[in-house]
Amino acid sequence: MKSSKRGAGISVNVENITPFGLWLFVNGQEYFLNYQDYPYFKEQTIKAIQTVKLLHGYHLYWPDLDVDLEIDNLENPEKYPLKSKVTKSAPSRHPVRRMANA
Repeated sequence: MKSSKRGAGISVNVENITPFGLWLFVNGQEYFLNYQDYPYFKEQTIKAIQTVKLLHGYHLYWPDLDVDLEIDNLENPEKYPLKSKVTKSAPSRHPVRRMANA
């Protein structure tokens, strides 16, 4: 599974998608994004994950997922302690009202 987006010497490839995360190859470096730290990729389609753009040489963007990551986040995770918390939709706060048959 490879997705190449090539520009003036700049490239990004989704090398592999596993049950545990995905492997990216960006400008000669390989990165593993596990689903525990990057949960927004877990339940997505292969096409959505493979549709990634490298902007300005340091900014990764998945337009189908509206996900943005900078390469520095992947190289220095200790500088970015906040993690995304993907939660399931909360139940409606409005009870369903049923009309009695007349």
